[in-house]
Amino acid sequence: MINATNVVKTFDGFRALDGLSLHIDKGSVYGLIGPNGAGKTTFIKSLMGIYKQDEGIISVDGETVYNNPVSKQRIIYISDELYFFPTYSILDMAKYYAGIYENWSWETFENLKGVFKIDVKRKIRRLSKGMQKQVAFWLGICTSPDVMVLDEPIDGLDPVMRRNTWSLVLQMVADKGTTVLISSHNLRELEDVCDHVGIMHQGKIVMEKALDDVKGNIHKLQLAFDGGMPLELRNSLDIIHEEVFGSVELLIVRGEDSEIAAKVNEYKPLVADILPLSLEEIFIYELGGMGYELESILL
Repeated sequence: MINATNVVKTFDGFRALDGLSLHIDKGSVYGLIGPNGAGKTTFIKSLMGIYKQDEGIISVDGETVYNNPVSKQRIIYISDELYFFPTYSILDMAKYYAGIYENWSWETFENLKGVFKIDVKRKIRRLSKGMQKQVAFWLGICTSPDVMVLDEPIDGLDPVMRRNTWSLVLQMVADKGTTVLISSHNLRELEDVCDHVGIMHQGKIVMEKALDDVKGNIHKLQLAFDGGMPLELRNSLDIIHEEVFGSVELLIVRGEDSEIAAKVNEYKPLVADILPLSLEEIFIYELGGMGYELESILL
């Protein structure tokens, strides 16, 4: 559905995108994560046709988006920095969208009044940031997009509206096969909605996998041995991070959990626990393993 191959975008000699490649299947919810300055927003703006890449190819269903009104009809972009015409009400903005997007649905617009519960005659600029974000989703969903691109999408929304908004987005995925690309620092929330993730670092995708595969290949071990951890065991594990708390060693290890458990049990540990990692922990340790300073990664 969405493909990028060897994409390069340079600003004043700085390569914001440095040979980036990724693939997003139709109907997938893809989380694009990375530290500040990794190039996430630059890629999104290139995907949307706001920027033209210097090298490489970006396509949606085999069609480029830059200077392509037909492709842009199929895509809705909800930016972190929203813009609405200063004098427009919600209804005015809906009429504007309806004049641009051929698949605009007034039926959906009416149905969503019960979800967002904002008077359509109110001027958008007079609304709070959170309410403006609700309007952006309200209008975006009514365009019936094939692709929805979200940049820090739920900032400013209260917990109830976050849940309602994600439910609407996932319903589009289930009912219409909408493809969703989400860039966010809220990794806990992405973990609940994404089925694939791509980690960006220095303008490249450094890891791209199904979320289940990502979480299934990296584990947290808590180990304690009489006399310390055997050197043979340490050398047999793919350790990417290690801490010691008294007699207990905390290891972050790559590999299959069954194989790791078998290796550990050979040495009869006093304590041996294999614990799941959150997406945020995986992100931190993956980039930490690449030499990135952990304290400056995010949040």
